[in-house]
Amino acid sequence: MTDIELTQAELFDVFSNARRRRTVQYLKRQGGSCDLAPLVEQVAAWENDTNPDDVTRTQRRRVYISLYQTHLPMLEDHGIVDWDPDGHEIELLPSEERFEPYLDRHLEDRWEWHRLYAAVTALGAVGFALTWLAVGPLTTALAPIVALALCLAVLVLSAAQHVSRRPDLTLPLGFASR
Repeated sequence: MTDIELTQAELFDVFSNARRRRTVQYLKRQGGSCDLAPLVEQVAAWENDTNPDDVTRTQRRRVYISLYQTHLPMLEDHGIVDWDPDGHEIELLPSEERFEPYLDRHLEDRWEWHRLYAAVTALGAVGFALTWLAVGPLTTALAPIVALALCLAVLVLSAAQHVSRRPDLTLPLGFASR
């Protein structure tokens, strides 16, 4: 295919669907080309939060049909992939850096931030309960320190989450975010 210049609106339209984003992400991880079968397995695994080996036939079929009939033809029409429906071969075309901001990052290695925030909240509840119960003068004296420590913990968690979601962020003192 020829190099098609896509508008931002067209890119938003193309990558508004998770299967199309995941297809391009998988192709990038495979060096730009792959067969349809492993792509279907991986997309179904991501969608069902499981390993590719544990994907059921029904899950695989559902993904296969939509990729074959809808998503791969659309990606080809927009000049993002070269798709051979007869040979089941897919190739990512070279303008991949243009649509990088629209892709899901880190599909497999996401941190479970809600658990960290829940732990800090639980610590805060315990600290509040101890302060409220006023179990001796030590607890009353430590209340401001406990509150400050919990606020700092939330600040550090928020900053870490912010940095982890922006791999291209440059930090002061020459640190890289990833």
